Amino acid sequence: MTDDEMEAVLKNRAMPARIMGVLDMKTHTEAALAERRLGEAVQFVALAPMDGYDVRASAVLYGKKGTESLRAKDCQQLWAKHGKALVEK
Repeated sequence: MTDDEMEAVLKNRAMPARIMGVLDMKTHTEAALAERRLGEAVQFVALAPMDGYDVRASAVLYGKKGTESLRAKDCQQLWAKHGKALVEK
């Protein structure tokens, strides 16, 4: 992601988002995750592997139709750069 793209996500961190494609490694099923704020979704995907989730196929969907989704690599990059600022209100 470019710096401008990361800043846009940070600016929209309170926007509603859905997380799709996360596999719960304990049950080997797709995790049922509630809608949450974009910053919280980024945090979840970035940290989920440490909690037993496979996020390689995940996508964070947000914004208007046609907005590019965030992949796990994007979430890790965002969390590494902005950290807790993504979940501040």
